[in-house]
Amino acid sequence: MKQTRRGFMGSAAAATLISACATTPIGKASNPDLEIFDAEAHSLLDISARLEVLASGYTWSEGPVWDRARNCLYFTDVPENIAWKWSEASGATEFLAPSGVAREQATGFREPGANGLAISHDGSLLICNHGRRAVERMDFETGHREIIAATFNGKKFNSPNDVVEAPDGSLFFTDPPYGLEGMNDSPLKEQDANGVYRLSPDGEITRLIDTMTFPNGIVLSPDSQTLYVSQSDPDQPVILRMAPDGSSSSVLFDAKPFMSDTTPGLPDGMAVTRSGHIFATGPGGVFLLASDGKPLARINTGKATANCCFGDADGRTLYMTAHDTLMRIRTTSIGLAWS
Repeated sequence: MKQTRRGFMGSAAAATLISACATTPIGKASNPDLEIFDAEAHSLLDISARLEVLASGYTWSEGPVWDRARNCLYFTDVPENIAWKWSEASGATEFLAPSGVAREQATGFREPGANGLAISHDGSLLICNHGRRAVERMDFETGHREIIAATFNGKKFNSPNDVVEAPDGSLFFTDPPYGLEGMNDSPLKEQDANGVYRLSPDGEITRLIDTMTFPNGIVLSPDSQTLYVSQSDPDQPVILRMAPDGSSSSVLFDAKPFMSDTTPGLPDGMAVTRSGHIFATGPGGVFLLASDGKPLARINTGKATANCCFGDADGRTLYMTAHDTLMRIRTTSIGLAWS
């Protein structure tokens, strides 16, 4: 069985590309939280900004999303089956418990809780629910949760992981087996692939790709013409660029050269900026990528980092769920939602 994204510590030697940061104006020597690989990063990062720990003690924190209407952040602790709410005024407080299914209904699940979250264009909360093996929509006012995608070709999904909404209301989501005990070997697994799916506004579900081993994070480019999908596989730790109809795909970024004994983590969640740059989790923390996949910088969280999102009133703060910790750093980039 492949190692999980939480337990993985890369064994590959660090690539010579990383050494490029030693020749740039700023590297780990002057700011240990940032490594700059390309001068383009200087217009996108505050090179004096430091990481700030906001909350800790989680088993595996995931799924951060900023709620602009309520000025707060939601994130999940997937194994512990709890979703959390964080605000400047109140810190971290329980938001949904259970976030997935009740413990007595979680037989056969290694991670029964909710994973990825997103705020829908209609103001509701989209939830990738491992325990329900479904994508849900929750009304903030009533707390009512409605399953909007649970099966494909009459078979249950594995454990939907991350979701993004297009301007036309289409939802794109990934479906790895992380929620199931035994993952690919689980007797509960019904799908013949770990897929990436599109849920159209009229309710039709289409599988876009069935050749990824562990599809995970998913985001859209600013023009909605490109999907970025990460693969949390230590043998093929890549981010793909895909056409939204699934007609084509290619590797945008290969994280394997950055894997080492001191850089835990794999490609996972991502956040896109208004300029089209991508903040993508990977070995050692969060990479800043150009739209063509060129690595410009890395934020060194020091932990396997699951996901990230932009937040605050100006959309310039990057919030990160790094293993057991919620942290943030100020940037000069602006999140896509603030366009």
